[in-house]
Amino acid sequence: MSLNPQQDSRILGYLIEETGLQTSQVVHTIALLREGATVPFIARYRKERTGELDEVQIRTLEERLAYFTELEERKATVLGSIAEQGKLTPALATRIETTRQKNELEDLYLPYKPKRRTRAMIARERGLEPLADLIAAQQLTSGTPELAASSFVDPQGEVPDAEAALRGAADILAERLSEDADMRAVVRRLTWEQGLFCAKVAPDFAGKVSKFEMYYDYQEPLREVPSHRMLAMRRGEKEEVLRLSIVAPEEELLQRLKNRLLERESIFRPVLEDIAVDAYRRLIAPSIEVELRLEAKKGADEAAIGVFADNLRNLLLLPPAGSRRVLGVDPGLRTGSKLAAVDATGRYLEDATIYPHTGKSQVEPARQQLLRLIQVHGIEMVAIGNGTAGREMDLFVRETLSKAGMNLAVVMVNEAGASVYSASDIAREEFPDLDLTVRGAISIARRLQDPLAELVKIDPKSIGVGQYQHDVNQPALKKALDDTVESCVNFVGVDLNTASWALLSYVSGIGASLAKAMVRHRETQGAFGSRADLLKTPRFGAKTYEQAAGFLRIRGGVNPLDNTAVHPENYPTVEAMAADLGLSVAELAAAADKVAGVRLERYVTETVGLPTLRDIVEELKKPGRDPRRQFETVSFRDDVREISDLKEGMILPGTVTNVAAFGAFVDIGVHQDGLVHVSHLAHRFVKDPGEVVRVGDIVKVKVLTVDAVRKRIGLSIKEAQPEQGSPQRPAQKPQRKPQPEPSKDPSAWENAGFRVRRK
Repeated sequence: MSLNPQQDSRILGYLIEETGLQTSQVVHTIALLREGATVPFIARYRKERTGELDEVQIRTLEERLAYFTELEERKATVLGSIAEQGKLTPALATRIETTRQKNELEDLYLPYKPKRRTRAMIARERGLEPLADLIAAQQLTSGTPELAASSFVDPQGEVPDAEAALRGAADILAERLSEDADMRAVVRRLTWEQGLFCAKVAPDFAGKVSKFEMYYDYQEPLREVPSHRMLAMRRGEKEEVLRLSIVAPEEELLQRLKNRLLERESIFRPVLEDIAVDAYRRLIAPSIEVELRLEAKKGADEAAIGVFADNLRNLLLLPPAGSRRVLGVDPGLRTGSKLAAVDATGRYLEDATIYPHTGKSQVEPARQQLLRLIQVHGIEMVAIGNGTAGREMDLFVRETLSKAGMNLAVVMVNEAGASVYSASDIAREEFPDLDLTVRGAISIARRLQDPLAELVKIDPKSIGVGQYQHDVNQPALKKALDDTVESCVNFVGVDLNTASWALLSYVSGIGASLAKAMVRHRETQGAFGSRADLLKTPRFGAKTYEQAAGFLRIRGGVNPLDNTAVHPENYPTVEAMAADLGLSVAELAAAADKVAGVRLERYVTETVGLPTLRDIVEELKKPGRDPRRQFETVSFRDDVREISDLKEGMILPGTVTNVAAFGAFVDIGVHQDGLVHVSHLAHRFVKDPGEVVRVGDIVKVKVLTVDAVRKRIGLSIKEAQPEQGSPQRPAQKPQRKPQPEPSKDPSAWENAGFRVRRK
């Protein structure tokens, strides 16, 4: 349904008040979103209209706009329903129209909402509503409740005695109280603020060992339960190991409900007190507990999804090795290791299988096969998957290269999700005639060349950097991860003439269908010579061109600006700059010193302001630059390959593979990631581990504890470096809302829902 001007005005007011942004920023951003502009496009190319809002601010506006739009649509439905019943008063209409919370709206609608047959309905059918009104009025001060109810006895109407009449009237009043929006709000607020979230072991598991043992008799303030513990306990409940409940401050709540009912002394005081207890325990408490459990779950989901999205962003933005000829190695033991050579563009060249770990007789043939592939294809780097036999293969390759006098970089690559890619539709499209394991080796090689370009082919949930990804709200998770991939792809930019359709599909304004059409056009008509050639692609219209063109790069094209993030709509501005300096556009792009001296104020127009002009100058200083960090590798210690090789006190290099609310997991080359608890990340208090480390960081760690039986490794970053170390990481984007401090219980991380690598 479309919104009317009054609803639009309310939404605008809500957004301005909630975000603290200027009216013009909110108005223009909403207009752009409703016009179909993507978040990356708005953030990059419409800075003048939004007041330079970043992606996080725009996505927040997008999310809250959707929330308030749904709220206004629901309000219209509720108002229409109550009006049809002839029960809509001006006061009620005002309350409904002015609420900005969905649960408050539903509380207001509850008394008028069609519902299944209740005890109160049955009592009304039996003619007991007048008795309920008599009790509620509290006018009688003499006699007994039974005497007052005696006139409502009707044996033929299923009210055999005064006691039955009082029970029916009490049911009516209990329902009225349970539908009182103000009292529901009080119960909800106090339960959230003072309630305890409790876990007990299910009777069938009492005395039994399980991964949920720490929660067998556990309680914590509801509002303080961190995401990983909330989701762990909910999983325990789902597996029928735990029983969960919320313990509310019942005594205070009952007193407030009684105070709501009791207006004066009357003969019905004991009856009303019992009604308050019944209304709370039978109707209000169960309903509010369900609501608050869902609310707590929603908060835990948001925090977990935020962690997943941050980890995914850092993984996708790992620095690329670049256009190098790479030999990808998918290591294995009995089944052998798959080798796949790719050229500098990632094109598959040749594959082979070697068996260096199945007996001495196989070692030399494996060496010869490895060296042959390297020599025949001019391999410059070797990428080895970090799965089973990864360290053994790393040592074998290094020894082989050393004996042959070759100086090639050998890099361990995170292979999470490679098997998922190998069996995917896109892998079958790319390599229909190759075995799954060979496709995996190719993917490992390409991940080294460009992690982003390869990882976008895999469902983000399969990459393994998330917390309870299968337990959280799946639509919300998918949107967050898709938004993260979209953000990363457009942040880096895409080579139009080499990108896969999977990568192109995440470019602003382009989906999977159009991306495939672009690749088909490229294959049949040849490489795109300019951005303008995009308009020759079927179904690639002017609106899509506006959204996408600035994020697509053409290397060596006719116009050098096509290899920059300068949008085609701003080419005339660059041409004017070049003409004023007596240069061609190509010369201007190659003259960083002259670009820096341009007086930007001369080129300000109604549509092009200083923010855009500053971006243009930055692009011209480094045309075609890659914004990702510089590529670097970690070299594990040769004498540490298994968990049994670890000794307390060792200082080792490692790579951060996952970041959680309670710390970070680090690969130190022993087939089992170790945990750096948040208290061991830095020589200062750290509330959010993301302030200090991120996925892909190369760190030094000290081994604190080793439990080979349970495969637990405790590590410390702060004890592996001087106290002046561990500076706070500069934020790459606005930080998420702070989360409650994670548990320091060392067993908590095992229940944290992370996909901890065990090889």
